[in-house]
Amino acid sequence: MEAALRPCSLVPARLPTTPFEKPILHLPFNSMPTSIFRPIRQCSARSRVFTAVSSTVSTEPINPVEPDVQNHSQEEKFNWLLQWYPVMPVCDLDKRIPLAKKVIGLDVVVWWDRNENAWKVFDDMCPHRLAPLSEGRIDQWGRLQCVYHGWCFNGSGDCKFIPQAPPDGPPKSIPIYCSITKKQPPYIPELDDPSYAKVIGNRDIPYGYEILIENLMDPGHLPYAHYGIVRADREGGKPMEMKLEKLDHSGFIGKIEGDTSKFIAPCVFYVPDRFSTDRTNGSASSEETKKEAQQRRLRVFICVPVSPGYSRLIWVFPRNCGVWIDRLVPRWMFHLVPNLVIDSDLYLLRASEHKIMDIGPSNWLKACFVPTKSDAFVVGFRKWLNEYAGSEVNWPTKLSSSLPPTPPREQPLDRYWSHVVNCSSCRVAIKGLNALEIVLQVVSVAAIGILAATKQSLMSVSARTALVSMAVICFAASRWLSHFIYKNFHFHDYNHALR
Repeated sequence: MEAALRPCSLVPARLPTTPFEKPILHLPFNSMPTSIFRPIRQCSARSRVFTAVSSTVSTEPINPVEPDVQNHSQEEKFNWLLQWYPVMPVCDLDKRIPLAKKVIGLDVVVWWDRNENAWKVFDDMCPHRLAPLSEGRIDQWGRLQCVYHGWCFNGSGDCKFIPQAPPDGPPKSIPIYCSITKKQPPYIPELDDPSYAKVIGNRDIPYGYEILIENLMDPGHLPYAHYGIVRADREGGKPMEMKLEKLDHSGFIGKIEGDTSKFIAPCVFYVPDRFSTDRTNGSASSEETKKEAQQRRLRVFICVPVSPGYSRLIWVFPRNCGVWIDRLVPRWMFHLVPNLVIDSDLYLLRASEHKIMDIGPSNWLKACFVPTKSDAFVVGFRKWLNEYAGSEVNWPTKLSSSLPPTPPREQPLDRYWSHVVNCSSCRVAIKGLNALEIVLQVVSVAAIGILAATKQSLMSVSARTALVSMAVICFAASRWLSHFIYKNFHFHDYNHALR
């Protein structure tokens, strides 16, 4: 990862101006050291770019938003289609194959253009017969090839080869609309700082963007919904000093226990790690105290709207302490706890989303009773959503706003298809652990076979005991490993009543 420039590919979304265009989506990247994301550069005219607390309980909800948010001009309204949207962490992409993803209702394909040495994001649809380009391949010339009829496209969205066309046949290019947004992607200094270690991961979430982001803004649920995972217990709930200092169409700035948090609409929310501090209380009494006071950890959450009832979470946890740990511990091990945290309240949030949809998203502030300051950020987000963003995501395609039906519990909690297949380190880890499990089983069976095939007179008692012990230990280790793989890479239920 180049400093903090390569954690994500972004797709700023803008729809074409004419309804009859069938363009290729193109997202080239350039280096930009002042941003956590790769920016859009000027593209060719032949490709359309989706410029990719002391709390006092009362009988009335508090109003944590001081600024007046009424009577906004048209320029102040939030436009969902002129924003930056992350696609995937670059470290989890495979340069050998095109990858299909969905972002704000748009089907896109991410692929590596070795000719320009850059990642590209196209509309996942061949203009010929509308076949998905993500099912294609990257040919020997580094072009994206549709495997339905072999049409090939370069990194600028130009069709360079049509096998069925004669030399004087149709033009080998696609005249389509190009647009880019002038708005720069969000900037968080810690993600550009080389002195910070950065743990990054991603997961597809089976509930909507609004539920995901407001859940991340709510620290009050941690001792209860994540009991036994985070460093808090069910008796650890307490009043929290949280307030909003600014709210406008671009998001809000808030304070939690004196630390600044920020929501950068529509995707980014970051907050200091509550278990660390970067402030000194009085004068430092020793070098150790000074060093501890300079330690800083952030929780950066990037929440991507995918489609109604689905979202994607990309998390980055930068820190300037314990950097050496990242050199020793494999990346997949850092994903075990975040995945468990996500699982522990996933099912109840999915059920909550259906209830909110029944009452109507615009009625959230009326239906939910939020009397404490610990709900300040959640209330602020809902006010931003209602006052500036139309109370819900403005999907650019003809998507039904109704939520998908609730599946059996095992399906939304399945980690393999929501995380493992999308994470390069976890894919490697599960292959290695599965191989190790097989090796342990083979050793166990081989030890028993040797023991059975060898005459008792030809083997000492100590040797026979060693073989039996080896077989038992290897078998027990293989069963434990199988259980570990299943719980951490496939399915791990979380029953609150029994914990």
